[in-house]
Amino acid sequence: MKSIEELQQIASQVRRDILRMTTAAQSGHPGGSLGTADWFVAMHFNLLKASPEAFTMSGEGEDMLFVSQGHITPVIYSTMARRGYFPVSELASFRRFGTRLQGHPSTAHGLPGIRMASGSLGQGMSVGIGAALGKKMTADNHLVFTMHGDGELQEGQIWEAAMFAGAKKVDNLIASIDYNHQQIDATVDEVMTLGDLKAKFESFLWKVIVIADGNNMQQVMDDMTEARNAAGKGSPVCVILNTKMGYGVDFMQDTNKYHGSVLSADDLPRALAQLPETLGDF
Repeated sequence: MKSIEELQQIASQVRRDILRMTTAAQSGHPGGSLGTADWFVAMHFNLLKASPEAFTMSGEGEDMLFVSQGHITPVIYSTMARRGYFPVSELASFRRFGTRLQGHPSTAHGLPGIRMASGSLGQGMSVGIGAALGKKMTADNHLVFTMHGDGELQEGQIWEAAMFAGAKKVDNLIASIDYNHQQIDATVDEVMTLGDLKAKFESFLWKVIVIADGNNMQQVMDDMTEARNAAGKGSPVCVILNTKMGYGVDFMQDTNKYHGSVLSADDLPRALAQLPETLGDF
């Protein structure tokens, strides 16, 4: 179990990885990746009952994590590599033709830690529900976690899945929503407002936990621990994770500019200067 300070140090390195990977490739989605780094680090290093050594595609005997907004591969790959799923040096191959680290996660190359080819938004909750029901059928008491973007909740399939999970009491499922209020074209409210998310999920018979500051490691740890403890009590659990897109770099924060755009080579040093190198760059 890592301390809060250790988790914060890992998150700083992960943010450096994200910027270096996307800038080198001149392609990728750094904004949401930076914003969710604290959640991914807390999950992979402290909260998921899973390990690189125990990984199987079936997920039997371990917690499972499905990232529905698959475009945030920079944070997915960095946290997995730093956790030991594959060599950190492989991060340098991000988005290179024919490598395992494609722009969206792919199962074709057998990358440890990846069980779902995602990026077509709206599908992750359905996949998570299927995995959770599978665990119930085999008496596997481990949990299934999903992560979603807030703009993704404009997809109808999400709400069909949410209605099913609540009605069928899929209470070994914990779905987190990265609520940064930004999507690729504009703010979420400008594209299609989501209204009262907490009330919506509650009306679908979910237990809802709100993390007021998803970029505060202590809050993430405390509230995700609460979410784990709420599982198995008759309702699926929804975590609304309030984050800032681009968190950690002042000129990238709270704007959709870097949702799917990357830094220039000139801007990279200015950004990295705000993020301490703690584990060593790849």
